[in-house]
Amino acid sequence: MVQIDWNFVFMQILAFVLCITVHEFAHAISAYRLGDPTPKRQGRISLNPLDHLDPLGTLMVILMVVTGARGIGWGKAVEVNPANFRHPRRDMMLVAAAGPFSNLVFAVVLAMSMRLLGQSMTPSLEQFMVFMVYMNIALMFFNLIPIAPLDGSKILVGLLPAETAYRYELAMFRFGPILLLLLVFVMPGVLSVLVGLPTTIVVSQLLG
Repeated sequence: MVQIDWNFVFMQILAFVLCITVHEFAHAISAYRLGDPTPKRQGRISLNPLDHLDPLGTLMVILMVVTGARGIGWGKAVEVNPANFRHPRRDMMLVAAAGPFSNLVFAVVLAMSMRLLGQSMTPSLEQFMVFMVYMNIALMFFNLIPIAPLDGSKILVGLLPAETAYRYELAMFRFGPILLLLLVFVMPGVLSVLVGLPTTIVVSQLLG
């Protein structure tokens, strides 16, 4: 019978909760600052994890951690109304980019904290912080993949010419979720190149 390291399971789940909370908060606060009151009305400008966790997405993470199965977890998407923005295409791109960028900043802060604390950290705290750095960077690279509904697709829409962006959005609306599922469950090698490899490189640079 396989023995489950419940301490490690707890650390993985807590790391996911914290990373997702920061990620979704960044979407919400950036949308609000750019003129859309929707996130504030819905209580999303908050660092309370309960305001950002999707029950099914969190359950998927728990099942993946406990069973070791391949899968995908997610937080509750922040609802945004582009009509409230002064520059809808540009501002939607900025809101989308805020999520991955927040994870990068979070990872850098954690890495700097580890360097400052040094030998004063307990082994468990050090392990948790390393895992947090890794998860933040992995979440950043994963969300930058330009497949809907990931943030990368919205960022790309803001960069493409208007007509091309419209055709791309239409294609993503139709096929994005299917492509994402294929990437996660059928093409793990491609996902490893897009997420795993750059994550390992960046984390090694951050942690030395």
